[in-house]
Amino acid sequence: MNTRRAATYPFLEESAAFAESHGGDIVSLIMSPRYADARKRGMKRVLESLYQSEVSYVPLIFESDQFIEVMSYPYARIIVSCVNDRFLTKRYALAESVRMNKMLRTESAREMIHIAKELGIDAVSKDDKLMMHFTDYLKLSTRIKSIDWKLVNSELFNGQVFLPNESFGRALQNALQDRIESELPLNVPNELRLALRADVDHVEIALNEMKSRYGDVAGDVSVTEFPPCMRALLAGTQNGLNLPHSGRFALVSFLHALGMDSEQIMALFSKSPDFDASKSAYQVRHITGEGSGTEYTPPECSTMKSYGICFEPDDLCGNEKVVHPLIYYRTKTRSARKDDTEEKKE
Repeated sequence: MNTRRAATYPFLEESAAFAESHGGDIVSLIMSPRYADARKRGMKRVLESLYQSEVSYVPLIFESDQFIEVMSYPYARIIVSCVNDRFLTKRYALAESVRMNKMLRTESAREMIHIAKELGIDAVSKDDKLMMHFTDYLKLSTRIKSIDWKLVNSELFNGQVFLPNESFGRALQNALQDRIESELPLNVPNELRLALRADVDHVEIALNEMKSRYGDVAGDVSVTEFPPCMRALLAGTQNGLNLPHSGRFALVSFLHALGMDSEQIMALFSKSPDFDASKSAYQVRHITGEGSGTEYTPPECSTMKSYGICFEPDDLCGNEKVVHPLIYYRTKTRSARKDDTEEKKE
């Protein structure tokens, strides 16, 4: 058994076998003083997910360290399950998958294929080149809006997509994220929930503080008049999807052009599972000009198309005069005001 691998990637089958070989069981994990360090590390996994959107790495030199790491993973999943909040679940799934992706960057092609197969991915390597079946590739790449991830821009051979190691790891990140989200919440018996009450309360307080700090604020902006691209990007942030950098830039600059300030924009982004308050504040204030002194304008429609973030254009988008998301919004709002005026006259 590869104990280092079992601890580095604690979602593997061999991780469960490693825990079982050392007498690890869920009741003892929750109740026994022997597992205090594992519980502490498990709580750290959850809180780092909430605050940093990434689980940190710890040295795994000794087998005792590896055992703690393996047992901390189910403890974190149990805590997240007891809180049972969609935002926290998605954020935790993302944080664990980001950690895995970083660990994969130093692995051999053989190890990456091993991880991929554990995640149910049809993958092989040839001359140290990584390949993934196109059906898995399509499933895992649909949320990545960069044009580089379009299948037509990929090298395809006998149904297998050749991928650089970094892209292969990014696809596996999505696979693990999906798996964790689908597995949670776990069914935790009431007697165990009582023993977990203090740690669950700790996480719930932290979660509620974050939510209260970034409440929904939209001001007088009419979301229903947004162009399809901006509605899709905004819906993505509020449904826990991870927007590409180009999508975030377009949405932030668009909302700022409509008069929303940085705090209002931050409130909208706070629902994303990879939301990091300090990083988001820096990015938003840079785009809006509060930090750099330069205000950026939203990209025009042709640029949105080239970035691959022009989604489901409607009839108004097809108007030759509508060449910019702001033109769309102003045209739509003028039309809505005109309709309201006519209704009042009637």
